[in-house]
Amino acid sequence: MTECVNPAKVPSKKLRDGTLIPAIGMGTFGSDRYSPKEVAAAVRESVDVGFRSFDCAAVYGNEELIGEVFSDVFNSGIPRKELIITSKLWNDRHREVRKSCEKGLRDLQLDYLDFYLVHWPFPNFHPVGADPDFRDPNAKPFILEAYMETWHEMERLVKDGLVRYIGTSNMTSSKLDALLKNAQILPEINEMELHPTFQQKELFDYCVSKNILPVGYCPIGSPNRPERDKTPEDVVDMEVPIVAEIAKAHGVHPAAICLKWAHQRGQIPIPFSISREKNLANLRAVCENPLTEDEMKSLEAAEAGCRLIKGQVFLWQGAKDWKALWD
Repeated sequence: MTECVNPAKVPSKKLRDGTLIPAIGMGTFGSDRYSPKEVAAAVRESVDVGFRSFDCAAVYGNEELIGEVFSDVFNSGIPRKELIITSKLWNDRHREVRKSCEKGLRDLQLDYLDFYLVHWPFPNFHPVGADPDFRDPNAKPFILEAYMETWHEMERLVKDGLVRYIGTSNMTSSKLDALLKNAQILPEINEMELHPTFQQKELFDYCVSKNILPVGYCPIGSPNRPERDKTPEDVVDMEVPIVAEIAKAHGVHPAAICLKWAHQRGQIPIPFSISREKNLANLRAVCENPLTEDEMKSLEAAEAGCRLIKGQVFLWQGAKDWKALWD
């Protein structure tokens, strides 16, 4: 029998209305290295190994093929309600919210999305495969009034039944605070970069205090992230001594320690791999052999302020550097 994890045994996290969702999801961003066909095949195998939550986005360029997988999954007898499916509104579609959501539903072959997120708080465009120096001449900084127009359209998606929950991504606490003061429907999740060397404690604690569930991308340090996002000062999470030491003590790969830490800390990690073996290991990491309190405490020392996805391709004219995106 092929190895798998019983989805019913996967831990869960609770939304503010009490709804339970899996404590780990599978990311689907691989467009810089893998074809849509390869990513879709990995999604198919991940359903087989026990994953029930999938983080998608229009800009990843693979939703149409992933939708074929979802259709097959539902036809095989797995009910739609058993899967948690997220998609995201891309930057140059902030004025086409409903149109973009409806296209995502068609591509993913769904009647509704569980989560729909504003991918970045800026309406700034960059082409696929953009180099680090690319700048959109029409790029703009965060403008609350413009963002709220987009958010109110997101709220209509919930009211019209196209989406169960809406959320944010790549936000800061100040931006979230402004949103919360003006929103009718509050964000349920905030997707953010989270891994041992970039713990974002202030933003993490802010989200928790507002009942916004943190979802962490790059949970193992994203060794296969786009080349434009790599800089000489980056730290490799899986090579940090304390991570490697704990992994050795548990007899697992350091990636598993990153995922255990994420789950036990309270965020939902969304690792990505096209390897069935790695996806099975990722799922098992949050189900088996938890870290001790001392190990969790010791991992706080891995913090290095190492933001991997700096977002410099979204900068506007006059911005000094990528730090302007993360006020």
